[in-house]
Amino acid sequence: MSSTYSTSLRIELQGSGENSGTWGTITNNNFSQSLEFSIAGIVNVACGDSAVTTLTNADGPQSQANNQARNAHIRLTGAHGAVRIAQFPATQKVYLITNATTDSGSSGPYAMTVRLGASGNTLSIENGATRLVATDGTNWYDVFAGPGTVTAPVDLNGQTLTLDADADTTISAASDDVVTFKVANQNQLTLSDGALSPSTDNDIDLGTSSLEFKDAFFDGTVRMDAIGFGTTAMTLPTADGSADQFIKTDGSGTLSFGTVSTTTKLDDIATGDAASTLATSAGNITIDAQGNDTDIILKGTDGNSDTTFLTIDGSDAGKATFNSGAVFGSHVLPGADDSYDLGSGTAQWRDIYTGDLNLNNTRSRANEVDGTAGHWTIQEGDENLFILNRLNGKKYKFNLEEIK
Repeated sequence: MSSTYSTSLRIELQGSGENSGTWGTITNNNFSQSLEFSIAGIVNVACGDSAVTTLTNADGPQSQANNQARNAHIRLTGAHGAVRIAQFPATQKVYLITNATTDSGSSGPYAMTVRLGASGNTLSIENGATRLVATDGTNWYDVFAGPGTVTAPVDLNGQTLTLDADADTTISAASDDVVTFKVANQNQLTLSDGALSPSTDNDIDLGTSSLEFKDAFFDGTVRMDAIGFGTTAMTLPTADGSADQFIKTDGSGTLSFGTVSTTTKLDDIATGDAASTLATSAGNITIDAQGNDTDIILKGTDGNSDTTFLTIDGSDAGKATFNSGAVFGSHVLPGADDSYDLGSGTAQWRDIYTGDLNLNNTRSRANEVDGTAGHWTIQEGDENLFILNRLNGKKYKFNLEEIK
């Protein structure tokens, strides 16, 4: 009686009285090749870019290359540019199948379709996935998901996935389109369509004081009750301020809106060690010493000595006292015509250095001799002094007598 072969694993079933002298070898090969490969064998099946790759399935004890379909773990390899088919024998078996193919172009990588026979039931295995599947020779079955296309490793179907030994860290989807993450038996995060939210208000931190995220990118509005600078937390205002206000701190961690003042107290300006400029692009700069009879004093350092350069006396209607003279780049004029003196009876100028001397009392005064007023100019010649009458145009010279 001739040998026959089992349906699923193609194990050689020897006939009675057959294979005298080699029966033991064939039996050993059945165990070492057929059964061992079926239980623990791993084989790479190079699919390449062929439309269909048929797994080898020879009768009797064979090498892995000659009986790929007998192995427990089938790794589909090779590079291809579209979804390709790996054809399995239409017999009962359990497989662990890995889609380890790569992309031969730029649009993949791609899923692999495993098919029973030339036209039987198919199953899609996404690229990079490893699936435990079974076939009854007619249909494919994902051991975890059931028959059809394999699109997920595990379908919990609304059940809870427990992650740790004491069963207090879980992922659940009891509500439709809502995933809840629980740690230490407390709901922590809820993932729904368009939102990742803490399960309890004001309970979950994003990072810690020692483990910080590097950068945060948001396209929208960020709402918070406080903001931290280094290790300092600052409480933010709970409502918007008014136009042109600014954010200020109370020095104790609370921020609020403040109003910009048009004046700044000088005792609020800190000293510095660099040159400073007080400037405005429009309008006046006003220095206002508002205390009664207070002065405005400009000081500086002259030869390493603290020196008062100018004092504007608030108790004397703003009289200005210069410490060391004054240099003017233009005319020096009185505040009102024919109203102010240059010097006084008790505070005289020592010497006057000038060009022509113009004398004119016609504006509002007359002389003390004949009560008339005049307008004269004294000018210098190389030998004489001249005096010109600006009212009638007459010219005179001083009679000068040389003293020897």
